[in-house]
Amino acid sequence: MKPLPTLLLGLGLLLNGVAQAQSTKPSSMQKPPVAAIKPKELTSPFGTRTDNYYWLNERENPEVISYLNAENAYTQQQLAPVKGLEEKLFQEIKGRIKEQDESVPYRDNGYYYYTRFEAGAEYPIYCRKKGSLSAPEEILLNANELGKGKAYYQIGDFEVSDDNQVLAYSEDVVSRRLYTLRFRNLKTGQLYPEQIPNTSGNAVWAADNQTVFYTRKDPGTLLDFQLYRHTLGTDPKQDQLIYEEKDNTFRIGVGRSKSRKYIFLQAESTMSSETRFLDAATPAAAFKTFLPREADHLYEVEHLGQEFYVRSNAGAPNFRLLKTPVANTAKTAWQEIIPHRKEVFLENMELFKDYLVLGERKEGLLQLRVIRWQDKQEHYLNFGEPAYTAAISINPEFDTPVLRYGYSSLTTPSSTFDYDMSTRTRTLLKEQTVLGGFNKQDYVTERQYATATDGTRIPLSIVYKKGFRKDGSAPVLQYAYGSYGISMNPTFSAARLSLLDRGFAYVICHIRGGQEMGRQWYEDGKKLKKKNTFTDFTDCSKFLLDQKYTSPQKLFAMGGSAGGLLMGAVVNLHPEYYKGVVAAVPFVDVVTTMLDESIPLTTGEYDEWGNPNQQQYYNYMLSYSPYDQVKAQAYPNMLVTTGLHDSQVQYFEPAKWVAKLRTLKTDNNLLLLHTDMAAGHGGASGRFKSIHDTARQFAFMLMLLGVKA
Repeated sequence: MKPLPTLLLGLGLLLNGVAQAQSTKPSSMQKPPVAAIKPKELTSPFGTRTDNYYWLNERENPEVISYLNAENAYTQQQLAPVKGLEEKLFQEIKGRIKEQDESVPYRDNGYYYYTRFEAGAEYPIYCRKKGSLSAPEEILLNANELGKGKAYYQIGDFEVSDDNQVLAYSEDVVSRRLYTLRFRNLKTGQLYPEQIPNTSGNAVWAADNQTVFYTRKDPGTLLDFQLYRHTLGTDPKQDQLIYEEKDNTFRIGVGRSKSRKYIFLQAESTMSSETRFLDAATPAAAFKTFLPREADHLYEVEHLGQEFYVRSNAGAPNFRLLKTPVANTAKTAWQEIIPHRKEVFLENMELFKDYLVLGERKEGLLQLRVIRWQDKQEHYLNFGEPAYTAAISINPEFDTPVLRYGYSSLTTPSSTFDYDMSTRTRTLLKEQTVLGGFNKQDYVTERQYATATDGTRIPLSIVYKKGFRKDGSAPVLQYAYGSYGISMNPTFSAARLSLLDRGFAYVICHIRGGQEMGRQWYEDGKKLKKKNTFTDFTDCSKFLLDQKYTSPQKLFAMGGSAGGLLMGAVVNLHPEYYKGVVAAVPFVDVVTTMLDESIPLTTGEYDEWGNPNQQQYYNYMLSYSPYDQVKAQAYPNMLVTTGLHDSQVQYFEPAKWVAKLRTLKTDNNLLLLHTDMAAGHGGASGRFKSIHDTARQFAFMLMLLGVKA
């Protein structure tokens, strides 16, 4: 159920004539699969529910696999009329990608690091050059070779020792997000013999170049709950357990300060956090607690010189910035640098020797604020578009006046800039190459506001191609997420052009549950206010219909993970608004999942959804849980996707939901379930394999508009 904010790609305009195309009725070639009804009573302190499809939880049951395969075959058959269109879309989207490409190098500890892709290759090659960009290339990892012959492969993370001699990296070959940690000698290229399974994927080096700290996951719940210390070249069975988190509503992570001076152990739940720190030069010493955890207090720590800098929400819902001496981290020693502001959310910070950079969010848009330490002189960067995304990028070095940041908008491809904070000049290092004749001037962005049922103004970011008519004749794809305080930023998608160029408008609804408008925006879309998320989305739909951006015959909705829960809720509330819905890896069986502590990540979610072991939360969840609220009514055309190895939303949630919908829905619209039998929450690995998923989703929507080629 955890976030997948980048799952969907956004869309927008259709080819001439699509506006007049008539929708087609679903193929009657084959009846959909029927899942066996095997009633199971689920008893809780506040009532008993009957789940007819609980048996689909049995991942190893051949009957379950047979059912999922049958659903896949049915989906393939129903989409057969647009198989050619799907392939055309795949080639079209792939054709916009510069296949031989590389990232902008960043300098760290005397080396320039970058990734590059070779033509036709699925995976990146991780490289570095010593001292200058003209130096010989050293290949750290070639993911194409490592992933050869594997249905799924992903590099989790990598870290180089302080002496630049040893690489620690992690890999996942199942898509369960259980990473195996490995080590490579960068002088010889040889792997060390040890392999450490079931880690979170990241490793942190101590200053001795021999000691590595890593976190281990519980293979069942998938919670990061143990911190271990490993000595390079030794048997991992001898690794020392340094810390174990006993509260299963918390998860832990380990990192290192930008100064490399300290190692941080962070324990965090949705509403509370706790940091411990250790001098990286004394890895055998004990961690010290920065500040013990407190209810409703989230904080994070960075180090500069003789002080720690603290971003904290204590008495500051939108966060404030403070500092404290390294020798005294008690709250009484904290000194405020940036106060709390009701209208501005302090999202992150970056420390430099002479400058402080703040990532702030105001009225839903990200801003970058630069403050000079010496005289507190400050300024904001100007980006000049109504809807955009600007974010602090990779800045590993302290002693530099140059800030690296990333920029994108609905019409501007992802761009990397270096900004000289002393001269206030910026240099574009790279803009994502979009092949195929893309011209950003052909597209228009808007910032609009829909009025929610309770009077709240909900921002919408909109993009379409010039010539789009607001007379109800054009198709629109509406997307949102709305959970975990994750903000959906308006960014560019080359894949989205395939819909924009065919007449769609693409709309991001910045609904409550995210954090676009500050911390209160999140608070007003969680727990006992969760329904605001759903009604905000349908109120945005009503705005788009009332303002003639589209009509119910041409409005599509899309969301993934917790955004898939959103899709499940809105089709129960207002199915009449939508022609079609794509629900990707949807979290739809809320009550059953949140009552089962053995399901991965459940206990860490209580601060997001509430604890159903308490009656008020049980009743409230039950009132909106999409699986529980399926009823005998007409539903839109729907494409539901999942992955057999999904670690965040278990595959059986969407599978059960589809089975129940088939039994109760009163319409003849399409209901399709596609399960990737080799992938998990993020879908297929590799830059080209994942395009097939996107092409399938696009072809589904275009088919419903009568477009087959």
